[in-house]
Amino acid sequence: MSPAGTQDEASLAAQVQKEVERAIQRNIKGVDFLFASSVPPVGLTPKDVIHSRGTLSLYHYRPMADEIYRVPLLIVMATSNKGYIVDLAPGQSFIEFLLKQGYDVYMIDWSAPRADERRLRLEDYTLDFIPDCVRRVQQRSGVEDVNMIGYCMGGVLSTIYAALHVDGPVKHLVCFTTPIDWRQMPLFQAWSDRRYFDVDRLVDAVGNVPADFVLSAFDMLRPAGRVAGQIRMWDNMWNDEFVKSYRMFERWGAETLPLAGEYFRQTTKELLWDNKLCRNELVVGGRRVDLRAITVPVLHVVAEHDHIVPYAAAKPLIAGVGSAEKEEVMLKGGHVSLVAGPNAVKRLWPKLDAWLGVRST
Repeated sequence: MSPAGTQDEASLAAQVQKEVERAIQRNIKGVDFLFASSVPPVGLTPKDVIHSRGTLSLYHYRPMADEIYRVPLLIVMATSNKGYIVDLAPGQSFIEFLLKQGYDVYMIDWSAPRADERRLRLEDYTLDFIPDCVRRVQQRSGVEDVNMIGYCMGGVLSTIYAALHVDGPVKHLVCFTTPIDWRQMPLFQAWSDRRYFDVDRLVDAVGNVPADFVLSAFDMLRPAGRVAGQIRMWDNMWNDEFVKSYRMFERWGAETLPLAGEYFRQTTKELLWDNKLCRNELVVGGRRVDLRAITVPVLHVVAEHDHIVPYAAAKPLIAGVGSAEKEEVMLKGGHVSLVAGPNAVKRLWPKLDAWLGVRST
């Protein structure tokens, strides 16, 4: 037999042995996975709750660098999910990265709205909650200026806030995967079609919209997504780091939050149905939200493979704001992997640091 043939056989034997070992590990670790009573802890970066009010918590993260940027950074999370997606674990935490780079980080996180909060509306979030938190950040930091990051629906709230507070104190606005043109979200449009979806009946009957309903809406965007994820997890069951990461992301997805009833009704009618934010016709607290009123520097980061907020829905933000200094960045990844996970570490985090660092002094 030729040397080449011997090498091919050795390579094949090594590959077979490798696959056998992985199969054994899958079965052993699969049993451990099925009977595990807990999931890896998340949100471990040290922080202080400096304000709590019903569904809202305002965190201040403890510094991790000797020199801190002057301008504090306030992150506004989406109302449908817990904020620990940006603080999964040491080494996989966006928050930890920011702190080590020297940012003074605050975050508005949400919990399930109480029964007596079912009447919360966009007005409460953008004219009360966010302004109140901004004032507390100013008081805590001793600095008048504030930079703001909004993720997904948190980006929508941040954009509305910025348009209604043109005199500041927000100096720079960053949005991640933020929907502006809601007509360009076809699957959401399909399941919320006003001909069949009676949002008034739903909200009047249940008050706050249950988490299961919200989770089902997201699942319908990718009907086979959960099954496909489980298959990928099984294929990688031998890989402890993959399994750990999968369980953290699975936990975050399963802990989808209920939504305040009136807020859901208003979002459905005025954003999904009438597309008023994109058309500069949304009225909040008697004031029209005009994106052209935003003149601070704006960065919008969008995901190339975002199935929740497609690019067509996010694109109008940069075109719509009146800022002279504005930039859109498209990065590979999906709606969640853009901000969390291995790709985020290499793509989003350094890009944001480069843009925000010079604007935080």
